[in-house]
Amino acid sequence: MSSKERENMIKMECSECKRVNYFSRKNKKLLKNRLEIKKYCRHCKKHLAHKETK
Repeated sequence: MSSKERENMIKMECSECKRVNYFSRKNKKLLKNRLEIKKYCRHCKKHLAHKETK
C-alpha cells in the first residue's frame, strides 16, 4: 500500500462500545466533516452507528 493510499484511510469506531471495527477510504477534499455510517458491530452484535476517528 502506497503512502497516498494510507493518507485516505480512516478508522471507524462503534458509537456504543468504542472499538475500532472497520477501516475505509475517504476523499478528504470533498468530504470535510466526519463520516458516520450504520455498520454491524460484532462485539455488540447489533447494527449501530460507526463514526470516523483520528
